[in-house]
Parts: sequence; C-alpha cells; structure tokens
Amino acid sequence: MINNSQMLYLYDAKLCNPNGDPDEENRPRMDYERELNLVSDLRLKRYIRDYLLDKGIPLYVQKVDGSPVTSEKRVSALDQNDIAKAAMEAFIDIRLFGATIAAKKNNHSITGPVQFNWGYSLNPVKLLESSITSHFASGESNKQGSIGKDYRVQYSLIAFSGVVSGKRAKETGLSENDLELMDEAMVKAIPLLTTRSKIGQQPRLYLRVELNNSETVLKDLRNYISVKAVDTLDDVRDIRSINEYTLEFGPLIDYINENNNKIKKVYCYHDDDLRITAKGRDINIDGIFNSDKIVKL
Repeated sequence: MINNSQMLYLYDAKLCNPNGDPDEENRPRMDYERELNLVSDLRLKRYIRDYLLDKGIPLYVQKVDGSPVTSEKRVSALDQNDIAKAAMEAFIDIRLFGATIAAKKNNHSITGPVQFNWGYSLNPVKLLESSITSHFASGESNKQGSIGKDYRVQYSLIAFSGVVSGKRAKETGLSENDLELMDEAMVKAIPLLTTRSKIGQQPRLYLRVELNNSETVLKDLRNYISVKAVDTLDDVRDIRSINEYTLEFGPLIDYINENNNKIKKVYCYHDDDLRITAKGRDINIDGIFNSDKIVKL
C-alpha cells in the first residue's frame, strides 16, 4: 500500500538554459512580469525518464533503436486482451506518470500517481544573451558560418512541488521500489545528464514527505520558503551563486510542526552548500523533522 506524499524539489541553474521555449527562439521560459524563471513539469519528468533509461530500465516513452515509435508499436508485444494492465506492468514511467495508449480499438488514458506542477525560481532572474557562430554554412551558396543567439539565465534557484497519490498508485501498480528509483533519480539525474545548455545545474534539496495514509494531503511547501540575500548584497536580484543567499525555512518549520502527526516518513537530500535558516538562524535540515522519521538519500 502506497501512502500519499508531498514533494519539494530545489535545484539551481547557473549560466545555462534550464528549459528553453521553442516559441521564443529557445529562450529560458520566463514570467516576465515578475522576472521568474519557469520550468515545465515535462522537463523534470524527462530528467527522471532519461536517468531510468540510462540504468537499462525499459520505458513506454522512449525511442527504439534510436528512432521514435508510435504508441501502438510500443505496446504491440504486450497482451492485447488487457493492454492497459500489461503496459502498467511493463513500464515504470506509466506506473509513475501515467500515459495515453493509442492502439487499434484499444485506447486508454491512465492518470499517474506522481504529478508535478511547473517549477519557478525563488529569486528574480536575469537573462543573458550572446551571439554564437558555427563553422557550417547556412546554405550551399553561403561561404561563411551561420550566426545564432544563445540565451541563458544568470542564476536561478528553481523550486518544484509534486505529489504522490496513494489511490492512483494502487490503480497503476506503483511499488515502493518504483518510488525508490524515482527518489534516486531526483538526486542524481540532473548532474549525470548534462548537455551544453544544461551544464551548470545542481540539485540542492529534495523532500518527499510521506503521509500516514492515502487520504491526507499537505499544501504546496514552496509557499513556506523564501530566498534572503546575504548582507553583502543589496537585493535578491543581484544573486549570482549559491553562497550569496540563505533559504528561509521558518514558516515551513511552523507548518510541519502543525502537521507532524500526519507525517510518517521524510525522504531527504540536502546539499551542504545550500544554507538554510529559520528566522535568521542557521539550522540543519535534520532538525526540522523527528530523527526517527528521516530517511537520508
């Protein structure tokens, strides 16, 4: 039996492009009114999928022999009498995230128990722009290399909120082992799967707060944390690295204490470089939860 969980996931991005927007020349996704960097839930799920695939775990959403395949072909080798059940048993990403299966006379929509909403930066983010050149010509008639644009964030501390639904976990057959692999991916995937545009990203904090049952829920934990610039900076807009701010956890600690009786376990990763404070005083993440409930990742 899988219980509900509430997740808080933070990673930072320095001089890179966390999630390009194809509708804006691949600029980092932004809420321009508030100067916040945005990252879609699909980008995060792709990190998890790529990590699992790198471990040799077969997925529903993956290329076969380096080429894209249709949904129908991906499930063609499975038992067609109950294709949804067979697909959930075969593919961990369906058990985690769900899927739409489009096969002849056999269409199914499966809602996954693990869901994230869009991530956003806890600090205002500045965009950097530069020109890049290629040695390859843009056409046979051109003898010079082509020129393009490269867009990156100066520094962004990105926060995601996510949930695990115990009821939907039962429907998809999600197991504790599946959740352990997801926890592992949340900590390890981003540093191991770097590309030119993604190098410069590092997980800083991951909390999966497992609750007592499949009925209890918590609110979005991002609402209870905030970034505070260190004394040497005038404003959070000037932040350029992890050592130029602290993460204020005071309201989150109060919220956790109010709901402590609802919490069964806390799966936790905390990067030592991320400085956490409570009402201005340095704290250790271990001090927030009862020690007998903490499982370190």
